[in-house]
Amino acid sequence: MHGVFVTAAFAAATFTNLFAQSATGLGPSIAPGDPGRYAYPSRAPGNPASIARGKNLYDTNCSFCHGEDARGGAQGGPNLIRSEIVLRDQQGELLAPIIQNGRPDLGMPKFTLSNADAADLAAFLHSFGINSRDPARKRPSSIVVGDSKSGEAYFNAKCASCHSVTGDLKGIGARIIDPRTLQQTWLMPAVYGARGGANASAAIHVPPVTVTVTLADGKKIEGRLGRIDDFIVTLTEADGTARSFRRDGETPQVQVHDPMQPHKELLRVYTDKDIHDVTAYLVTVK
Repeated sequence: MHGVFVTAAFAAATFTNLFAQSATGLGPSIAPGDPGRYAYPSRAPGNPASIARGKNLYDTNCSFCHGEDARGGAQGGPNLIRSEIVLRDQQGELLAPIIQNGRPDLGMPKFTLSNADAADLAAFLHSFGINSRDPARKRPSSIVVGDSKSGEAYFNAKCASCHSVTGDLKGIGARIIDPRTLQQTWLMPAVYGARGGANASAAIHVPPVTVTVTLADGKKIEGRLGRIDDFIVTLTEADGTARSFRRDGETPQVQVHDPMQPHKELLRVYTDKDIHDVTAYLVTVK
């Protein structure tokens, strides 16, 4: 399952490296004569309709990781309002490739959003006006605003094939008291970092990412994934043996088994209502 904290993912520790603050003059600069204020790019007011569409897209796909106000989420997603790429972007041209391709190395899935959607997201992010005294994030008093009955029906239709409120999720509403943490947990129980590690809720057991390497002679080596890129894959076998294999195209064959993949795929499917309803339902599962 996947959802709106975007706890999003989407989920992590996601644009962390790409959306770093600029130290090269591409990001905010200090305004002359006003050392307490940042000089951000001057932009003409955005199209209200585009901003509204962008807000809806952001709430559904991004807020779970980057916070409800795009100023950074508790799950590690960085502040997008102050990010170098958002500051340099004009109409979504820099955001689109990241959104559409994802950053698997940082735990960010790719989203099936168009260039027009990226432009609307950019318009929304550009609509924020901030300075160095940017106020603290404003959060609603409660996120439990959905319909629990509708949430139960959605859970039974979309989630019950893998999860059960009498099994792995038994008493989850009592084990995870904070609704925001509960929402993040069901949306994306594990958020993978840049080094391949995972942060998972203590109330939920999340199996590790595993990999199967099939050698030229047909022998299969399986274990917990350590690192993978175009040139090498490393793993740890069940007996603790560390193995590494050089990669040359499709040789050897490598299959990654990510237990979070179904959750990542559902992230692009959920609506705000779905997320609110399921959260309202799980809060009642005592």
